[in-house]
Formats: sequence, C-alpha cells, structure tokens
Amino acid sequence: MKQERTISAFRSYFSDFIDSIDEGAARKVFYVIDMLKTQERVHTKFVKYLRDEIFEIRAEHNSNIYRVFFIFDKGNIVILFNGFQKKSQKTPEKEIQRAIQLKEEYYANKK
Repeated sequence: MKQERTISAFRSYFSDFIDSIDEGAARKVFYVIDMLKTQERVHTKFVKYLRDEIFEIRAEHNSNIYRVFFIFDKGNIVILFNGFQKKSQKTPEKEIQRAIQLKEEYYANKK
C-alpha cells in the first residue's frame, strides 16, 4: 500500500480561508488535497508549481476559481496560506509574495 503524505496547516490561515468559502468550494479544495495525499504526481489542472518552492492547489466551483498555496517539507505537505478566490487570469504577485513570506516564517519557527 502506498504511504500517504501528511497534510498540516501553518497557523490558522487555511482554516480561516476554508471557513470563508461555501461548502461546495471547500469540498473541491479538499478533493485536491486528498489527491496530494496519495498520488505521486497530480495533474497541473489541480496543482501547479509557481516559484521559490511554492505550489498552488487549484480548485474550481460554480465558475469561481480558488487557490491555496503550499510547500513540501520532507515529502509532506504544509499548507501555508489562507488561499483566495482568483478573479483574474494570472495569480496576483502580492498573493505569491505573501506565500513566500509565510514560507520563510514557517521555516524560522521550525528551528
């Protein structure tokens, strides 16, 4: 049996985001997270590498697009960012910069 990756959240950013979206959208986000737990590779429709070790979960529900940033830490997944509802074609630079900052905080707190 294939080993599952551990999923963990950094602070309350992710739970605050999930609580702010409707139930159907949250189910889509968790669907992608479940794929990440067990699959070695996930299609870029659902997960995309951005830069600086930052990946994004990509979920769509009722014509709305949702993103949640994460990193891999020793093969496990750490949800870094609260995520956001995407309103433009391109992921906003300020959201990526915030995820990079949270990644740095995560590693600083881990020491």
